[in-house]
Amino acid sequence: MKKWVVRFASLLVFNIVVLLVVGWLTPARVGWAALWAGIVMTALVIWIKPLVEKWFRGMAAKSAHQRTKAGEKLVEFLLAFAVAFIVWIATVLFTGVSIGGGIFGAFWGYVLPPVILLIGWAIYAAIDDRVEHHAGALYDRATGSKAQTDAATPAVPPAAGPRDTYPGGSAASAAGRRELNDGLTDEQRRMLDELGKG
Repeated sequence: MKKWVVRFASLLVFNIVVLLVVGWLTPARVGWAALWAGIVMTALVIWIKPLVEKWFRGMAAKSAHQRTKAGEKLVEFLLAFAVAFIVWIATVLFTGVSIGGGIFGAFWGYVLPPVILLIGWAIYAAIDDRVEHHAGALYDRATGSKAQTDAATPAVPPAAGPRDTYPGGSAASAAGRRELNDGLTDEQRRMLDELGKG
């Protein structure tokens, strides 16, 4: 349970920052709606995004043998953009975020935010272990359970693990291969494993 709370809270803070950047750089009007929109977006990213990604990847896999390497990279980007676009549309529909600026503003208000979301998710994927470690430490201090968890939790998150090494490829390609197998990112796979243990 603690891991779910820590991951949700750390991703929530990150999403709120990304939403504020979206409101600053695009015609989208975020403002105070960033708080509720951050909650909605975090829930979408944790529970809905993996399902949509798996569905899209399943459809794209049917024609993968017909594409070149460049074509495959383009399809991967378009799939990622489509998922980010769906998350953005759902966030706009279910929160107080709005798109302004007339027809021109509306176009950029729907096209630019998914690109910013993709960049934000890539940054979060690169730092999620450190962020969650610090958030977990804050959680332990707040609940007074630090002494109990110190024995079970390493003081510093591991620098390398199974997801960081893969014979014949980089860490990113290894993560991509595992994601293609079951449609889950490493973070989502860890969360499901911990849910099963809890």
